[in-house]
Amino acid sequence: MDRRNATSMPGDLIEIFRPAYQHWALYLGDGYIINLTPVDECQAAAISSVKSVFSRKAVVRMQLLKEVVGDDSYRVNNKYDDDHTPLPVDDIIQRSQVLIGQEVSYDLLGSNCEHFVTLLRYGEGVSEQATRAIGAISLMTAAASAFSVLGLINTRSRNRPF
Repeated sequence: MDRRNATSMPGDLIEIFRPAYQHWALYLGDGYIINLTPVDECQAAAISSVKSVFSRKAVVRMQLLKEVVGDDSYRVNNKYDDDHTPLPVDDIIQRSQVLIGQEVSYDLLGSNCEHFVTLLRYGEGVSEQATRAIGAISLMTAAASAFSVLGLINTRSRNRPF
């Protein structure tokens, strides 16, 4: 659901749908969000860059939501509210403002943009995207191991004399 015309409230999580992934931001109010962008890109290029997914460092930026979203769709998505209690809005905003301009570590699986904004909202970093990616990697690793073992068994049985 596209929430371009809906009213976002300070402290809301904003999910932005990029062509290959979802980018996450936290709504501060008056049309501004806080989000992570790559360190080595100019602000305009960083807004929709897939390179941000592979970066090891990020900068915390306060930007206009409409500029970050561009032509992509977005929605307010406080999906973790059932399992995690949001911090008071004043605390969320204060914690966010202290970080603006800071350089932080970035890791797609352990410290990504969704972890960042959920840490601000709930005091705990959570990322369903990362959990899904880790599950997919684990499944691929297990499958590769199984095929490797099967190949080894098959090779040994072919090389055994009768």
